Amino acid sequence: MLSNYLGEFLALATIHFLAVVAPGPDFAVTIRQSVRFGRLVGICTALGIGAGISVHVLYTLLGVGALMHTTPWLLTVAKVVGGAYILYLGVSLLRSKPKSAIEGDQVAQEPSEQQTLLKAFTTGFLTNATNPKATLFFLAIFTTIISASTPLKVQALYGLWMCFVNALWFVIVALFFSSARVRLMFMRMGHWFERTMGVILILFAGRLILSM
Repeated sequence: MLSNYLGEFLALATIHFLAVVAPGPDFAVTIRQSVRFGRLVGICTALGIGAGISVHVLYTLLGVGALMHTTPWLLTVAKVVGGAYILYLGVSLLRSKPKSAIEGDQVAQEPSEQQTLLKAFTTGFLTNATNPKATLFFLAIFTTIISASTPLKVQALYGLWMCFVNALWFVIVALFFSSARVRLMFMRMGHWFERTMGVILILFAGRLILSM
């Protein structure tokens, strides 16, 4: 049965991965935790971020399911808004400018401190779970990419996949950015990466909007 939804899953996985790797609040928090408190705290923060995704997945699945059965026209509006948000996200990344290394210098020079692993996990969890942009993003991809006929169980598997990918990506970020020197280098060159991600997201948004 899962093979019937392979195309849908690949589209979902691709746009989700592009959104995950594009720097945002989760990215910044993971870097700061890793640089300031060390690699293990950074990894626990990353796992918290992955767990935080489950909050968005849960209410999106429940809410969109109710929406499809009660007010189909509102679902259409949600699709338009979702496509527009992905477009906005792409344009925002495309306009990315070089960042100053001053912030990175300040973080690198901060004294080493201690933080419990539970607090690190909670920090990551709350950073993602309370991010209003994540709400819009999940509404966007669950209403524009996933078909209304896709079983709820399959959609739940999509959600689990996204939780896993988020956690894995930010664990990699934590491992990589444990070095302050690496972070400073990214701050100098990262705008080119963001612009590339912006172009790809704009192309996705155009395809989604034109298909409605």
